[in-house]
Amino acid sequence: KEVKDIYVQSLLQISSVPPIRTPQQEEEFARELERLYEKKHSNVLIQMAKGAYQLRKQMRKGEMVIENNVTQQQPKYGNNPQNKGKESSPLEFEQMQQCHTFLDRFYMSRIGIRVLAGQYLALREQRRNPHIDDDDYIGIICKTTSPHHAVLRAAEDATWMCQRRFGDAPEVVISGNLDLTFPYIPNHLHYILLELIKNAMRATMEKHRGGGDDDEEAYWNESDEDVPPVHVVIADGTENEDVVIKVSDEGGGIPRSHIKKIWSYLFTTASPSIQERLIAFGSG
Repeated sequence: KEVKDIYVQSLLQISSVPPIRTPQQEEEFARELERLYEKKHSNVLIQMAKGAYQLRKQMRKGEMVIENNVTQQQPKYGNNPQNKGKESSPLEFEQMQQCHTFLDRFYMSRIGIRVLAGQYLALREQRRNPHIDDDDYIGIICKTTSPHHAVLRAAEDATWMCQRRFGDAPEVVISGNLDLTFPYIPNHLHYILLELIKNAMRATMEKHRGGGDDDEEAYWNESDEDVPPVHVVIADGTENEDVVIKVSDEGGGIPRSHIKKIWSYLFTTASPSIQERLIAFGSG
């Protein structure tokens, strides 16, 4: 509901702006857009992660049901005679397709809107401050994005999160074409790599240092045994025109029964206690 209210209010604010005919009007519009972009919408992903966590929690407890083809919380019927004859069934993962489709549309729209807004604001800033010499950037797009540097930055952030949770973290070994650069939005690449490396580190620590349940103490078992590293390979397809970044770990893999679920926003193998901490750290 909070996220919905943010978008409704933002739409009303933007749509109320009169046609821009003067530099002053454009200045006022840019200030308002920047306020929405930098402040009001910056925490939306964390709020969505909290919502997904709460929904998963209710599903595990059987508190979410489908009644008359509508997903809702489990009603507390008790002995109320008015509720006799009402049928409800526990919500199963396979019945969440409508929710998955909505989240696909939501995140695709969010990415598109933020790219357009961010590009406009960045290009505007470059025009207003020509003394800032940065030929590598056209707005938010870096013409020489380095996967190597992006992996190093993501690994540093993931290591911090892993050490906070487990007391230790696997080493990240990077190989391949480390001098490769290509045009991309660095922040987007960082977010993708952070998620992959973070998950690889968590799986590795759970596999080789114990834990994986809600047993808090299991995560802090000290051991002289070195955990296997997380490997990241950077490859440019000279012939197929692709840039490939491969992340591999020795965390035990994914059970075959989970394959159909791994692309769902609502599915995770992380224990509830870890999910709470990841959200608290700002990376659900």
